[in-house]
Amino acid sequence: MKKNNSAIGSNWNDVRKKLFTPEEIAESDLRVSIISEIINARNEKGISQKQLELMSGVKQPVIARLEKGQTNPQLDTILKL
Repeated sequence: MKKNNSAIGSNWNDVRKKLFTPEEIAESDLRVSIISEIINARNEKGISQKQLELMSGVKQPVIARLEKGQTNPQLDTILKL
């Protein structure tokens, strides 16, 4: 008999469904998707965070925190980027 050592669920999707509401999950997924698009576009263009700062007016440390998921960006910041 295989023993399940997981305290909450067997995988991340099970766990997050137990911990978060569908609205919170949708919001998180949207945030990740938008940030991923910004990162991918910057990388595809070969633009550094510093160059993106000069182009957008958003400071490089803010861009770095956004890309690491350490901040919840404001809509105006996303639009500038």
